Amino acid sequence: MAERNPGGAAGAAGRAPAADRADAIRNVVLVGHSGAGKTTLIEQLLTATGTIQRAGRVEDGNTVSDFDEVEVRQQRSVNLALAPLVHNGIKINLLDTPGYADFVGDLRAGLRAADAALFVVSASEGIDGLTQMLWEECAQVGMPRAVVITKIDHHRADFDEVLTTCQDVFGDGVAPLYLPVITNGHVNGLIGLLSQKFFNYATGSRTENEPGPEYEARIEEHRGVLIEGIIQESEDESLMDRYLEGEPIDTKVLIEDLEKAVARGSFFPVLCTGLGVGSVELLELVTQGFPSPLEHPLPEITDLDGKPVKVNACDPDGPLVAEVVKTTSDPYVGRISLVRVFSGTLRPDMTVHVSGHGLADRGHEDHDVDERIGTLTSPLGKQQRPIGKGVAGDIVAVAKLSRAETGDTLSEVDRPLLMTAWSMPDPLLPVAIRARSKADEDKLSQALGRLVAEDPTLRLENNAETRQLVLWCMGEAHTDVLLDRLANRHGVEVERIDLRVPLRETFGGKCQAMGRNVKQTGGHGQYAICHLEVEPLPSGGGFEFVDKIVGGVVPRQFIPSVEKGVRAQMERGVVAGYPMVDVRVTLYDGKAHSVDSSDMAFQIAGQLALKEAASKVSTLLLEPVDELSVLVADEHVGSVMSDLSSRRGRVLGTEPVGTGRTLVKAEVPELEITRYAIDLRSMSHGTGTFQRAFLRYEPLPPHLADKVAATE
Repeated sequence: MAERNPGGAAGAAGRAPAADRADAIRNVVLVGHSGAGKTTLIEQLLTATGTIQRAGRVEDGNTVSDFDEVEVRQQRSVNLALAPLVHNGIKINLLDTPGYADFVGDLRAGLRAADAALFVVSASEGIDGLTQMLWEECAQVGMPRAVVITKIDHHRADFDEVLTTCQDVFGDGVAPLYLPVITNGHVNGLIGLLSQKFFNYATGSRTENEPGPEYEARIEEHRGVLIEGIIQESEDESLMDRYLEGEPIDTKVLIEDLEKAVARGSFFPVLCTGLGVGSVELLELVTQGFPSPLEHPLPEITDLDGKPVKVNACDPDGPLVAEVVKTTSDPYVGRISLVRVFSGTLRPDMTVHVSGHGLADRGHEDHDVDERIGTLTSPLGKQQRPIGKGVAGDIVAVAKLSRAETGDTLSEVDRPLLMTAWSMPDPLLPVAIRARSKADEDKLSQALGRLVAEDPTLRLENNAETRQLVLWCMGEAHTDVLLDRLANRHGVEVERIDLRVPLRETFGGKCQAMGRNVKQTGGHGQYAICHLEVEPLPSGGGFEFVDKIVGGVVPRQFIPSVEKGVRAQMERGVVAGYPMVDVRVTLYDGKAHSVDSSDMAFQIAGQLALKEAASKVSTLLLEPVDELSVLVADEHVGSVMSDLSSRRGRVLGTEPVGTGRTLVKAEVPELEITRYAIDLRSMSHGTGTFQRAFLRYEPLPPHLADKVAATE
């Protein structure tokens, strides 16, 4: 690492870095909460390698990875962005991810495209719940990780405290490789714990010195912990005995064992960075300690019939298997797809097969289509730098894939394949919108189609029942970004409107009613009289139509007409315009005319009879009730249960899930949880998640029913 080879970085500003083989590539995703310093760290690394001449600032809106107009305005990352650089002959694809929970879709895409993760933690702010959850998610799949403590030059920075927090939260195997040397609030350099050398940055360039005697005790304390951690992960079982017996272990052996442990995801080094400090050390860890794509197992691959297919990991000469991890629509260039190549080689102008991904419920159609790709580029912010090919293991941008969407698989035309989709959270915040003008309405459908293609966490619903257009989003920030893009990228102005929850109507008791449709207008008139008995059924009973006509008072051919009219009126409702459910209707008497009776006459009579019944007996409004499963940290269980009760919910029980988390199950009316995605995040400090499923309809309390009826 940096202690073994402190040689300089090599990069070339303006020229796209190229990689011809997978072992010369490192795909690294940066993970951390919003404000932890991920984007600034990337600027620091790009500058250190000469990829850019001067680091940008988030506050100035001129950073490489936050180039979207929304990111510039909001001064935070909302997209997955790629920033390639070269260090000592190794191409490093840095993936900058959003740090806010609303944009977890892009974050998951970054995890899918990467082979290792840098968890970025601010020395002045510590760790949030989302970062902890993502650490556990990476642990489940064995992803190699390292921790970078940023902002060690901040006036509120406390390296030792944040290091302790990282070890407490992230668990075993977390140990520092370097200690910062801070004098009067200024970071002078870093002390390497393995080499016991002081890397001095005080003069603006990196020089190597011996640390002063005042650091001896601190070095010894942390060095002992680091060495013991490395030895525990070593494949040489004799090392621990030799170490405990006081035998000095060669630093070269320790570094080699450290690199192996980091690459297999069992040891997690901690580094630190500040302004102009720590870049070389971090780059050396990434190039020498993180695995290449050759060491990363492929996701499950099948043919289009679902049969598993064996593909050699990261073979540039193997069958093409690539995945679209991010889709964007550029108003000038068109659709651009960020693609991770897992096998084979992608070349400009080749024809590929695009396989859909099974998210039809979110507005993403399943599709299998051949497309010719356009130019291959290596993006760096707004720059799209042309490249000749994308080999297995690399991440490239592809132009002109008009049908491909995020999550789609690209493969050979004569051998179409499909990669198992990565886990994607359900959007649970419904937002009703409408176009502000007729001109906006004409453009809205196409604009929404583009947003849906870009964002698999967005679900589009045209609710035929409430006649509302509903965007299902991840949260308020996600909603704001979508509406911003509609207005500024696609020129479509929309406004948010109150969400209507689809209710139902039913009868509150049993009664009899007559439907009389008798009209003489010259020529053939209308003549139909029917007597109905209506009564409620138990919840979920649906609709029953009972024929008790005797003596032919209603001719047989008109009995289905009465039922058809009743069903039509039930669809329209009789009180507030909501469909009726759980009703039994019995036709027991009526009258007909030999000339004037007709199918339509008896349909209308059936409708009139149902309306009359509603005037004779009380009708009830029914509201949908969902079953909620809420997963939260143990310390938030009480708050969540109290909140659910305040929403007219019934808590069914709790059960422990893993360590420190509890699953709360409850039944809650849909009217009370339209904004639960926002409220739960606030209650649980961003760590709570929930799932919902329709359960049944229940009577709406009278005071709420009166309020709803008054608005209809």
